[in-house]
Amino acid sequence: MMIVTALFAAIVGILAQVTIPLPLVPITGQTLAIGLAATILGSRYGTLSSVLYLIIGAIGIPVFSQMSAGLGVIFGPTGGFIVGFIPTAYAIGLYLEKTKFNVINAFIANIIGMFITLIIGTVWLKMVANLSWTAAFLGGFAPFIVGGIIKAILAAWIGITVRKRLESANILYVPVKKAS
Repeated sequence: MMIVTALFAAIVGILAQVTIPLPLVPITGQTLAIGLAATILGSRYGTLSSVLYLIIGAIGIPVFSQMSAGLGVIFGPTGGFIVGFIPTAYAIGLYLEKTKFNVINAFIANIIGMFITLIIGTVWLKMVANLSWTAAFLGGFAPFIVGGIIKAILAAWIGITVRKRLESANILYVPVKKAS
């Protein structure tokens, strides 16, 4: 599971380079990758892959959007989105663990995760960039709703498909649920 967790941290870094530039905050593949990691790995390992991604970028390896890295990115205007990936991954994985790993629940979990990332990122953007709430909402939240829904659909469908295949190949650790 350590290797799979590290692999997903790398996948987040790779998809972070898929970027559509916008004035304040670019649209990236990071959020799709976080959704995939949490949907496939669950709360514990999905969160660990997000933490590992943040650490790798913080120490200077250019894994953030546009091949950027360092504490300046994390503490900059877009850093809240990156930091928000950690509770996002945990929430997505936890929702699926408490319900069932299927496409519908994964879609719901990824929508919840999208809102977690956007709320944390928008509040951070407002504070760091000294913006009004309206400017922060229009620059850090509103432009990402439609893309977030599309990414949630993709993360749910691809994530559940991959998870089932990894389970059947005995590559993915799946805890046995206790009978109540």
